[in-house]
Amino acid sequence: LSVFVSVLPHKMLVERIAGSRAEVSVMVGKGFNPATYQPTPSQLARLASADIFLRTGVPFEDSWLPRFRSVNSHMAVLDLREGIELMPATGHAHADQGEVLDPHVWTDPLLLDHQALQVRNLLQQRLPGYADEFAASYERLSRELHELDQEIRRILDGVAQRRFLVFHPAWGYFARRYGWQQLAAEHEGKEPNARELAMIIERAMQLGISKVIIQPQNNSKTARTLAQAIRGQLVVADPLAEDYFSALDDFARLLGESSD
Repeated sequence: LSVFVSVLPHKMLVERIAGSRAEVSVMVGKGFNPATYQPTPSQLARLASADIFLRTGVPFEDSWLPRFRSVNSHMAVLDLREGIELMPATGHAHADQGEVLDPHVWTDPLLLDHQALQVRNLLQQRLPGYADEFAASYERLSRELHELDQEIRRILDGVAQRRFLVFHPAWGYFARRYGWQQLAAEHEGKEPNARELAMIIERAMQLGISKVIIQPQNNSKTARTLAQAIRGQLVVADPLAEDYFSALDDFARLLGESSD
């Protein structure tokens, strides 16, 4: 099967379940930003013969999915958000957060397990002769995701200050799972204005937050200004990393260290 996914964590997911039974291509590769991504002509050419596209709600999908369907009307499209209680994207203080939903579901390992089950079911439908193989692969992945969940809980156990400051709000589902609050500077892809930035700085200093978490895909002068204003530092955490298990483990340890 030829399978397209939007982001690297889902490439890992499909490869772990499908093994050699699928060729997996990712739209937003390492270093690119899903908010501003433009598929390349070569990707569109390969998409024309794809069997499956897995969408997750990242911004470029809304404008490009009709084009994807036009070049390949036979391609199955699975929305990996199905069956999940979606969150509003978390923005800066006093922003209207009711309109845009957060697509970063995979930052919760138990929700990624739910998505993995959807992928297993679809693969079994498309290649029923390998149903048992897909089931066994899913069970291994599911077990590892639950072990990761327990490890994150262990790392964060006993942490009193359970708020963190990010520039781009990509960790909301992680925060919800583990009882944290994500504070974000950016809202709906827009940087804060001067008044909003002042409010964020005041809130962060009240809470004793000393780190501004950014993604390697983002390069913002405002993020650096924010870190300087709270007398803190910029730290990098990548919610789009293909090495999913290490990325989430590292992020949990970053939160634990930030709260020491």
